Amino acid sequence: MFIPRAQNPGLTVAFMLAASGFIAGSTLFAKAVGAGHLGEGLHPLQVSHGRFVFAFMALSAVMAVVRPRLTRVHWRLHLGRTGLGWAGVSLMFAAVAFIPLGDATAISFLNPVFAMVLAIPLLGETVGRIRWAAAAIAMAGALILLRPGSEAFQPAALLALAAALMMGFELIFIKKLSGREGPLQILFVNNAIGLCIASAAVWPVWTPPTGAEWLGLAGVGLCMACAQACFVNAMARADASFVTPFSYVTLVFAGCYDFAAFGVVPDAVSVLGAGVIVAGAALLAWRQARAGSVRPAVPPTGGGVG
Repeated sequence: MFIPRAQNPGLTVAFMLAASGFIAGSTLFAKAVGAGHLGEGLHPLQVSHGRFVFAFMALSAVMAVVRPRLTRVHWRLHLGRTGLGWAGVSLMFAAVAFIPLGDATAISFLNPVFAMVLAIPLLGETVGRIRWAAAAIAMAGALILLRPGSEAFQPAALLALAAALMMGFELIFIKKLSGREGPLQILFVNNAIGLCIASAAVWPVWTPPTGAEWLGLAGVGLCMACAQACFVNAMARADASFVTPFSYVTLVFAGCYDFAAFGVVPDAVSVLGAGVIVAGAALLAWRQARAGSVRPAVPPTGGGVG
């Protein structure tokens, strides 16, 4: 059961920084496994399968210890949320095998922008000028990162863009689930369904992982489970308007990890595009906080916490 704690800004920041580090760590392991740094290289569907296998194992252990009070499960919402989340995660893992972690992470921050646009027809929400301006700024940053029309254009960046779109759809379902079930129950059901979907999808492309690849897959799943736990604890101790900006530190972790592990140095275009996307996403988050948006019960996926 999710019980809000007393406001604790210092501990909230610590949890969010840890969550950001774990999120970036999950994509780092996904890149190492998918790009062939730990073996021959695994298909993105196999990487996302590993993410759900080990995250489900970790959450099952937590459920056995905590034994939260369970409420009625809204299966249709969970199926929609998880199917979209699985698609987003798989696309994201495919993208990071070909483009820098920083670029893929920055593009993933478009998911709240897509969610804002989708909320108009799907949730009947209205959007003012400031939110449209924030969306335009973030999309301009994405265009900078995509580098259309130049020799540096990377088609794989479109995979990250598609992942952000899937995550945007997922956020619609998360909004609908918010307040209906406890966060721990939502995360457990999400990972259980995700494991079933990923297991069915991986059979055609399954290949036996090497020992190093198994460790990499475990890193993907355990980092994601830890990120989810840290995010939930952060949300229990502060308002969403305080928590959300710290998620952008994920971009810093991703850049540092990419440099440390693979020697990737972001160029000026990557830094500019990422900065513009973060500026647009931050403006959107600020406006939603001012408008009194509903506080989410669980984090977004993929570039967020999926």
